[in-house]
Order: sequence, then structure tokens, then C-alpha cells
Amino acid sequence: MTNTVKVSKVEILKQKSNFLRGPIDAELTDGNSFFSQDGTQILKFHGSYQQKERDLDRAKAKGEEPNYSMMLRTRSPGGFIPWQLYITLDQLSEKYGNQTLRATTRQGFQIHGILKQNLKTVIADIVHSMGSTVGACGDINRNVMAPPAPFKHKPEYVFAREYAVKIADLLAPQAGAYYDVWLDGEKALTSEDPEVTEARNRAGKGKVNTNIENNPEPIYGTQYMPRKFKIAIAVPGDNSVDLFTNDLSLVVITNEQQELEGFNLYVGGGLGRSHNNDATIVRLADSLGFVPLAEIYDVIKAVVALERDYGDRHNRRHARIKYLLNDWGVEKFTQILQDYYPTPLQPAKPLPEFEYKDYLGWHEQGDGKYFVGISIENGRILDREGLKLKTALREITEHFHLPMYLTPNHNLLLCEVEPDLKAKIQSILDQYGILSPEAIDPLTRYSMACPAFPTCGLAITESERILPSVIERIRALLEKLDLGDQKFVTRMTGCPNGCARPYMAELGLVGSADKEYQVWLGGSFNSTRLAQPYVQRLHIDKLESGLEPLFVYFKRDRLEGEGFGDFCDRKGIADLQAFSASYVPEISESDEKPKSKSSKPKDQRHRVNLSTNIYEQLQQASASRGKSMKEIVEAAIALYLQQE
Repeated sequence: MTNTVKVSKVEILKQKSNFLRGPIDAELTDGNSFFSQDGTQILKFHGSYQQKERDLDRAKAKGEEPNYSMMLRTRSPGGFIPWQLYITLDQLSEKYGNQTLRATTRQGFQIHGILKQNLKTVIADIVHSMGSTVGACGDINRNVMAPPAPFKHKPEYVFAREYAVKIADLLAPQAGAYYDVWLDGEKALTSEDPEVTEARNRAGKGKVNTNIENNPEPIYGTQYMPRKFKIAIAVPGDNSVDLFTNDLSLVVITNEQQELEGFNLYVGGGLGRSHNNDATIVRLADSLGFVPLAEIYDVIKAVVALERDYGDRHNRRHARIKYLLNDWGVEKFTQILQDYYPTPLQPAKPLPEFEYKDYLGWHEQGDGKYFVGISIENGRILDREGLKLKTALREITEHFHLPMYLTPNHNLLLCEVEPDLKAKIQSILDQYGILSPEAIDPLTRYSMACPAFPTCGLAITESERILPSVIERIRALLEKLDLGDQKFVTRMTGCPNGCARPYMAELGLVGSADKEYQVWLGGSFNSTRLAQPYVQRLHIDKLESGLEPLFVYFKRDRLEGEGFGDFCDRKGIADLQAFSASYVPEISESDEKPKSKSSKPKDQRHRVNLSTNIYEQLQQASASRGKSMKEIVEAAIALYLQQE
């Protein structure tokens, strides 16, 4: 099945696992609080990672057993979460988890802190509540993404959601291990489209068969994929799924009658990499052409089969399909693809420019009902002082039975809201401190972080827990430089694997050592351009001194209407580095006394809280008059004091 002779230990393990049953089937009842190293590898295919409570482990004496627990992730094509499933997840997180839920950047939910002894109960409850975790992790097709907006009057969105489910079903594992291990062989009720079943089972059209004959896994075989495989579906102009970062992406193409004609096909995106290893890369997907609707399953199977057969099964850091595109080039990749799908691909259909959309706030669905987008800072659903998001979502879901869609930027949309319920739901959101999108600092609104410490075993340093303070410090620095009205995309990760997609950000912070971050600059607000590495290690205590030269340069040389990411891309990394190297700040890092070359007094900052209504009016005035909010506020206060 594979062209490589030497394979990694994981490949041998997968082949011997009896199609993902062993050794976890035996280890579930072995009395240990943890799975073996082999068990943890197979466990991933079932949607779970074994983790340690790293804060506690660091405080323990040597020789003591680590605090093991499991993270469980849902498989939710297109981000759809039935209300029954959300209630179950909320209850399971309280009873068996760490009392929080986390919305992921691939439109799923994660529960952290599940003990091994409770894992089977939790998975069974999820399945019985219209959910699943199979294929949410592991060397397999992961959760298929689609634009989350539940528009009913825009057919392209309906088609994207429909085919996210169909493609997820097409590439779902078939050998039955998931049900054997977690439900004792009980098969969950499914409603798979017959055309998907037929497409999965039929042989390919090329000289190399996409299917493996007489195998319980007709597409994957006994070794499954060389590494994880990610698919997203977009609609023209809407890049809410970060289209270019996926192994395989599709863009819905409709005709003048708004009928589905087919899809534009992109292959070869991926963001995982390793520090100090130039052989690992971040890469955007290439456009390969247009695929007619009748051929879409065959093309998807062909791409997956090509990666299955040619992907590197020896070096897991070189195993994603992006390396085939990078090593071969598009022309060779397309030629080999014809061995599996012999029909030449048509030229890609023209598309409008892609834009990032988060769908926060209230929107009409197009069928008389509404949906409301809710921001989840760093994806973590919990109750804290002044913001009781978990309680609010529980109350709304239990009372109104609203389904939801998770977004690729770890927010959520509550859907199917009848017009007469809109005010009631908004009242609950207000009661528990859920801010309107206009009241959220744009730096927070367009930021993302991975979980990192204390649960992720790959984390080098902090991410989710410190990003709020980092955003506050960046905002304070911007205000000091009279750039307080700026917004840009900031993303932070605790390691270089890129789970929060920092390499697409206008400002990306990638953990490189304890309290140190590699800085990436120049991605676009609409997530259509890769950022570039600017600084290898910036200590978190030097954040302001590291970023101040960039913001000063941006303020001085930006073009009208130019965003921070576009500015950094236009100037280039070498130019930014040269300016920063020669930059001498007028105010010291401590901001306590002026430099000798300036008699400017200390620029003290004081904060005044405004009501939401006044703040929103101030924002509108700033936009319409072309002045910063600071300028308007100071002028108004000066006028008021004169009148006094």
C-alpha cells in the first residue's frame, strides 16, 4: 500500500491494532489510571488524547505518578451541535470533566479532565445524544469544516453544510472498532445518504484503484493515513474556514439558477512545523481546478488515496500532503493524481476576493428566523466574574432548545430563533454579561489561542491563559502611540504546531521556549496570506519594547486604509528588522522618565469606563468623522470643562 520501505513505529502499531481496537480494548479494564504509549496512539482515532495536569506534575516530588486525564473532542461536520448534544456535553463537563467546555478552531467541542475510568461512559452518552468523537483526532480525516452561518436563502451555504456531512461520512472509518470498544458493539442509528455509501464502495476510475479490495476499511486500509487529513468547504467570498490552510479544500460553485455545479479544488495546505527544523514548513493550498458535482466523491477519494499511498510513513514530520506538493510541485502532483482519477481537471472557476467573517451579533437566517453569534474568548466556555457564559448557554439551550453552529474561530452561533424570542434571549445574554460584538475590543474579537498549559503535552509555554493579558498590553501600547483605534488579527500558540493558525495572523506569537515566543508578521486580516518569521525569541516581559518599533513604523509609513498585516507584508521582514534595530524610543520601557533627548513628561494613562450605549455612539462618531476615539473624548471633555 505504501511506496516507502521503512516505516515508523506508529505505522506498525496501526497495522497490528485490529483496525483500531487494540490495545485500548484491553487497557480500559486493566486497573491503571492511564493508557500505555501504544494505547494513547490508537486512542486518538477515537477522538481522545491522554494528558497530564502539568501544573500539578511540576509541583510533585519525583517518583509520584502524574495526574492523568483524557481530553475528548467531538466530530461535528460543519460545526453543527444539536441542542440535545450541547446539554449532554455541558452536563458531562460538570460531572466528569473540569467544568469547562472548549470550542475548537475546527468547529468541535473539547471536554478536558476526564478520568480513564469514566471515558467509556462519557463517549456512550455523547453517541446517545446525537454526537460522535470518532475521527476527531488521529491519522484520519478530521472534522470537515464549512461556513457556520445557517443562511437558508443562500443556496451556496446550504450546499456547503450538506457536503460537509456527506464528505465526513464518506471518509469515516468503517471497521466498527468505535462501537465495539465504547458501546459494546451497539450500532448507533445513522442516516447516511445512499449516494455516499455507493461512492465509498465503488472502485476508482484510474489505473490505480482508490479502494483496497476485501478490506474492512476500503479507503484507508490497515494503516489508515500517514498523518491527519483536514478538509474544509468554503463559499465564494467567505473565508471563515481558513480555506488555504487545509490538506484539501473545496469552494462551492453554483450556476445562474443557483444550482450546485461543482467545486473548485485546493490541495496542499498545512501549518504544523517544528522549531529549528527547516525541513518542516507552513504552506498554503494550491488551486488544482474545477470538479463537476457528479465527480466530486471520486476526486476526493483520489486525493486521499494518493496521500495514503505516497505520504511519508517513516518521518511523521514529513507526512502531510503539503510535503508532496512542496517536493513534487503542482504539475507532478496533478500527473500522479491522474493515475487515480484519469479525467483532467477543468480550469478553476473565477471567484471574488475572500473575506474573513465571524458572524457575531444578530442576523436573519433568510427564513423568518434569526441567529446570534457569541464571542467565546479563546474558545473557553466557563463562568467567571462578570461573565457567566456557561450558565447563559445552559439556560438558553434548556429553555429554548436552540441548535448551534461552532465557528472555525472558536465562537458559536445560536440558531433557529423565532422573532418573538429574540428579545428574551438577548435579555439572558445581557443578564450574564455577554457583550455585543461592538463592545468587544477588536484585538480580542479577532484573536485566538491554543489551550497550551496546563493540559497540552506539546506546549512549550503559555498561550490561552495569558493571551488576554497580552491583548491588554498591546492595546495599552497602541493607545500610548495614538493608535488606539487599530484592529488586527493576533494569534498565539504554546508550540509551533499551529493549532490556532498563528502563521496566517497579522501578528502571530509562537511558543519557542519558556516565556519566549517566535514572532510572525504580515499575514492578512482575511487569512489569505502567510505571515513570515520576524524574531526567533521574544521574552514575554519584553513584549512592549519588541512591538513598539513596529507600531511606530506603521504609524509613520502606512498608506491610507492600510492594515497592520498589509503594511508588514509591503515593507518586508528585512526592512522591519532594520527599522527596529535602529529605533530609539523617546520613552523608556519602564515609562518612568523621559529620554535625555526629549523633555516630554511621562505619558500617564488613566482609564474611564463607559456605558455600552455611549461607547457604541463614540465608535460610530469616530468612524464617520475620521478621528480617533481619544481625540473625540478629549475634545468633548475640554469643551465640558470650559462650560463649567
